[in-house]
Amino acid sequence: MDQLYVDEQTFDKINFSEDPLAKGEYEYCTFSHCNFSNADLSKIRFIESEFIDCNLSNVNLAATSFQDVTFRSCKMLGMHFENCNAFGFAANFENCQLNHSSFFQVKLNGASFVDSQLQEVDFVGAHLKNARIDHCDLLNAMFENTNLEKADLSRSFNYSIDPEKNLIKGARFSLPDVLGLLTKYNIKIDIQ
Repeated sequence: MDQLYVDEQTFDKINFSEDPLAKGEYEYCTFSHCNFSNADLSKIRFIESEFIDCNLSNVNLAATSFQDVTFRSCKMLGMHFENCNAFGFAANFENCQLNHSSFFQVKLNGASFVDSQLQEVDFVGAHLKNARIDHCDLLNAMFENTNLEKADLSRSFNYSIDPEKNLIKGARFSLPDVLGLLTKYNIKIDIQ
């Protein structure tokens, strides 16, 4: 049986939670205002596609491929990106809610997270070298054995990153949020 191939198609206001997206390859496609909540996206391949104002919370991502995919203004709670196909994985996020999601050991070098909620996100073992994490809320996000070399977190806030357990050489931070690098020492710092 040949695999479904769809290109340059727009999907608007479709509830894929009730009517599942067909397995196959979607290239240069746009998904706008769609509901994927709890849907099974396993083994589906998305290439240079875009998700706008979609709900993808708790979707099944087993062997899902995201290659040069952009997510804008999407609700993406509890997603497990470590279950995705790692080959060619590349995704960017703008104004998204990714709370309680996991990027455990995912290679995200050069990825972009802009104006997004990343509360309690698991970045343990993730590769975020040269990543842009701009104006994001990282409250209780987990960083351990994470590569943040040359990452730009200069406008992000609420993070707690242990420099002894993460690679941060060349990373950019800004005051006063850079104090999140000292959280483990439980010290009080007065900013004048």
